[in-house]
Amino acid sequence: MANMTSSAPAAQIAAELGSAPLEELRALIDRYREDPRVQVVKACERAARRLERERAERARVRDMYAAMRELGGPGTIVGVDEVGRGAVAGPLTVCAVCLPDDPIIWGIDDSKRLTPTRREVLAARIAEVATAIGICHIPASQIDEIGMGASLRRAVANAVADTGIDPDSVLMDGNPLHAVRGERDIVHGDARVACIAAASIVAKVTRDELMVELDADYSAYHFAQCKGYASPEHIAAIRERGLSDQHRVSFCGNFLETARLF
Repeated sequence: MANMTSSAPAAQIAAELGSAPLEELRALIDRYREDPRVQVVKACERAARRLERERAERARVRDMYAAMRELGGPGTIVGVDEVGRGAVAGPLTVCAVCLPDDPIIWGIDDSKRLTPTRREVLAARIAEVATAIGICHIPASQIDEIGMGASLRRAVANAVADTGIDPDSVLMDGNPLHAVRGERDIVHGDARVACIAAASIVAKVTRDELMVELDADYSAYHFAQCKGYASPEHIAAIRERGLSDQHRVSFCGNFLETARLF
């Protein structure tokens, strides 16, 4: 009974409360809430706090899916986001993702708010659930040739085309690009809209993996660590060795008086 001390050891109850899935947690708290043992009382308190956090987190994610449908309308929706725009080496990467309304991918968020491990787990889940995913990489040489604005427009159009579908609405993070039909631009969309968040996660994981691969051939530039961004170690390597063919020459004028190729 709820008002009697359980015959189970307190440590066992604490472990059960600590590992129980969200769906079972409320019932377990109710079962043990009258147990007077200090370890059980504290375990119930921790479980109650975890329950509230997880409920708030699920409400947040549900709101992101509701925003996707509200902003995208009743048809086929694709979310788009980029990564690598501010890097000085490596490609600009754009991802387009079409998510179904169900199942919900719990934990989805702006990729910048997630740890690398969590991003990888979620990217794998997105790959399982998404109805379509498209990727486009614009290499450094092309960014130098046509500029970042044109590179973004090209990458968005190619990533959407790479999904293999013709969406009714394309929800994008940031300011208007006028890159594709049905484009709707949402400031901070990667934190507000489920399909844009999914695109941000897949884009980040995909580009990070590519930069780690490039590090094998360009280890002096610390690509595996800096991912092509201007870290102090990366800047020092550029000043010492010059630029590789993976660098955006037009982005590196502050680091070299005369850019020389690796």
